[in-house]
Amino acid sequence: MDTSELKQQVEGLLFAADEPVTLERLSEVLEVDKREIEPLLWELADDYRNQKRGFSLEKVAQGVQLRSLPEHAEAIRRLQGARPFRFSRAALETLAIIAYRQPVTRAEIEYLRGVDSGGVLKTLLDKRLLRILGKKDLPGRPLLYGTSRGFLEFFGLENLSELPSLREFSDVQGETIFLDGMGPHDAP
Repeated sequence: MDTSELKQQVEGLLFAADEPVTLERLSEVLEVDKREIEPLLWELADDYRNQKRGFSLEKVAQGVQLRSLPEHAEAIRRLQGARPFRFSRAALETLAIIAYRQPVTRAEIEYLRGVDSGGVLKTLLDKRLLRILGKKDLPGRPLLYGTSRGFLEFFGLENLSELPSLREFSDVQGETIFLDGMGPHDAP
């Protein structure tokens, strides 16, 4: 298969995919070595950027995905009839605790927040931003929570190492935040 045809097939697969696609998966589907596909991905990314397209090719959630440009978000919401998703303060606190401390139990989250977090955890699980990683080896075997691939997709991160450090985050906020002293952990 020639390079031009392979590039078109890669583009078609990315267009049809509803989630980020790994280089390995593209290689498997197209039955070619991933070393042939990788340069084509970056050519496509350059093409979209140079042609000032309404979308871009982004590395996200350990894969690649065609994503609309942020400046078109409002028009896309109107097209889809969707309301913008807004996080409650409780959801943001819970997500931050889990992202920086995972794996973490509900009791640990509630200790840090000082309030019951069961409803928030259920909502975040329903929205596919969290996942259950297993059970902790303690009496009662409490569930362990961590961020999901959906979390990475939603926030446009390739992996958890791209999270801002807590020092960077508190500098942006202009105040010391409740998580002071915690650092990001690698993805499970």
